[in-house]
Amino acid sequence: MQGRDSLILEKTIDYVKQELHGIESGHDWFHIQRVLTNTNMLLEFEKGDPLVCQLAALLHDIADSKFHSGNEEIGPLKAKAFLESMNINAESIEHVTSIIRNMSFSSSFSMPTFDSPEYRIVQDADRLDAIGAIGIARAFNYGGYKNREIYNPEIQVQEINTSEDYKSNADPTINHFYVKLLKLKDKMNTKTARSIAEKRHAFMQAFLDQFYQEWSGKA
Repeated sequence: MQGRDSLILEKTIDYVKQELHGIESGHDWFHIQRVLTNTNMLLEFEKGDPLVCQLAALLHDIADSKFHSGNEEIGPLKAKAFLESMNINAESIEHVTSIIRNMSFSSSFSMPTFDSPEYRIVQDADRLDAIGAIGIARAFNYGGYKNREIYNPEIQVQEINTSEDYKSNADPTINHFYVKLLKLKDKMNTKTARSIAEKRHAFMQAFLDQFYQEWSGKA
């Protein structure tokens, strides 16, 4: 079984690399690789089905809704089609696609409709890549990709209460820290991820302190 799982993962990696070639670098293969690494690290301390977790980590951004007009179903459907072509059992396919369908930050604005230990692990693995030094780099990379301002003191942080408001928000990248990034520490599911998130959260706070000092000419 172990040999078959390894072959499945190898073929999935090849598929993901091909599908994400040339995509915006905050959501490219290297993002997927980091989420997979985070997933494997969390699995050392948290209980979950390794193959389900690894497949969900690899396929979670195979068709990110932000690059498909906000369509949340393209990714799960594409993942399902691939997994069916690999003759994965139906139960595991349903589990993986349910994780992908529910793990985005935008889904946190509504009542959860799905939960499992594997879901919690992979969601944490993805969220860890959205904070800390890499999270900062990814935020500004995406902001540049969308031609957004770095910062504009005249644009106040909006109170975001719905998935639709979150998806349509196009404010400066600094505002995104308050809309999403600084909230992720308290949204981690697992004890292991919460511990790691503390340090990364503190790094982002220190970055913002330095940013505002430099912006005002005080540093």
